[in-house]
Amino acid sequence: MQKLQWIQDKIYSREVLQRECNIWRAAGKKIVFTNGCFDILHHGHLVLLAEAASMGNILIVGVNTDRSVQRLKGPERPLSNEMDRAFQVAAMLCTDAVCLFDEDTPDALIRVVRPDVLVKGGDYTVEQVVGADFVKSNGGRVEIIPFVEGYSTTSIVARIKKL
Repeated sequence: MQKLQWIQDKIYSREVLQRECNIWRAAGKKIVFTNGCFDILHHGHLVLLAEAASMGNILIVGVNTDRSVQRLKGPERPLSNEMDRAFQVAAMLCTDAVCLFDEDTPDALIRVVRPDVLVKGGDYTVEQVVGADFVKSNGGRVEIIPFVEGYSTTSIVARIKKL
């Protein structure tokens, strides 16, 4: 397991992440932020993360806690616990940092990170993206990655239930 410590080391508390962001920003790094539940990591998630990473130097991913997912998706979710989901996202080579958030939206985490680029999937419009106004008011931009048809955790769960 020691060989995989590099993955665990990418999972930050909010306080430590704020310090790291200040260091990255001072070094001139462009910080990109996205978020999600990532309950069943699928092709659509991988496209989102890879595309987001290509928009800057540092990719930070906010992952909803179990309680947050339950409030948003219902009592049968999440299927994987928050640490497993965070570990999977952190294992992606394109991901530099992962931080869990317990709120219904990532707004407070976005204010801590202060990203240069805020990224969401194509099931959102810029006007619907939480934190968009904050990011734009600080000179950043909001990017929408086109939705990958046929890939959603909800549809995968529905297919499994039919088996």
